[in-house]
Amino acid sequence: MSTPQVTYAAAGVDTEAGDKAVELMKDAVRATHGPQVLGGVGGFAGLYDASLLTRYRRPLLATSTDGVGTKVAIAQALDVHDTIGFDLVGMVVDDIVVVGAKPLFMTDYIATGRVVPERIADIVRGIAAACSVAGTALVGGETAEHPGLLRPDEYDVAGAATGVVEADELLGPDRVRAGDVLVALASSGLHSNGYSLVRKVVEVAGWGLERHVDELGRTLGEELLEPTRVYASDVLALVERAGVAGIHAFSHVTGGGLASNVARVLPQGLVADVDRGGWQLPPVFSLVQRLGGVPWHDLEGTLNLGVGMVAVVAADAVDGVLAHADELGLPAWVLGTVRDADPTLDVAGSPDFVAGTKGVDGGAVRLSGTYRA
Repeated sequence: MSTPQVTYAAAGVDTEAGDKAVELMKDAVRATHGPQVLGGVGGFAGLYDASLLTRYRRPLLATSTDGVGTKVAIAQALDVHDTIGFDLVGMVVDDIVVVGAKPLFMTDYIATGRVVPERIADIVRGIAAACSVAGTALVGGETAEHPGLLRPDEYDVAGAATGVVEADELLGPDRVRAGDVLVALASSGLHSNGYSLVRKVVEVAGWGLERHVDELGRTLGEELLEPTRVYASDVLALVERAGVAGIHAFSHVTGGGLASNVARVLPQGLVADVDRGGWQLPPVFSLVQRLGGVPWHDLEGTLNLGVGMVAVVAADAVDGVLAHADELGLPAWVLGTVRDADPTLDVAGSPDFVAGTKGVDGGAVRLSGTYRA
């Protein structure tokens, strides 16, 4: 009896398809490279010239890693793959800029059941385009074919980035004081969090992604695939204009919603008051709530509700921050104020009082009023 011949291709891995994908994406990746990037595309390691760090008195490196979550299921269902990269880059680099760090470079990882070169290239082109918006070099990545683990048209994406900030310009809770003001920076939509809830609501309602929704002005699928706003360059521009004396901290509103993420950047003993009626909810959030009968406290603990980033600003710098945000084309408004904790108002355990989230023993947020849906 002859021994059967098993090849890598027979096992479901097509190395030639992977090579083709690299050829299709490499120009987009190179477009993110400045003179600091060495070696081009295809090396075992991405190389970045760190000599610029010698200009810093005490450089602190900031790093972050994240993925896109189940939003990739929407991209796969619609067969649209060139926007998901904005979701990935936004989730990663905007966790770095909250401390005032400039994101220097990023790497990505794509796992898929079958390498379709054009699909992989679309994903990476989106990542590269978002890196360009963020002013970040895409220095490397990996595409892994996992037949038998993922279905042929399934994929997941992840990434990591590194940035740098001068130690005495680090933003965060240590700078926040009573009397500071919260300035909201608008989200572009759902961004990339809470899609397990959103997809379940859509499933239970029996709605198709191709359904046109009048209040959204487009199809449900187009709304759900709206790319995450990448704040990095705008946030750094705001800091450059206002300085660390004007802007004390930022909160990137991702998983856990608005209140829990703001509480993370407040020190112990301080509470931020936020009036839910202070802004008009974008239609997609009201739609999800109504369509699924989602309790409001559950919704606000899951989705960003129209606020993608929050700046904690000195009171005398608010007008300047709002004006500069307007110049950048970034919708912004006063969201709330920071004060000393008051035991008569701040009742632990109340759904309107949020503290101790994400393992951070810091400040708290007190929500009041009702949303303008």
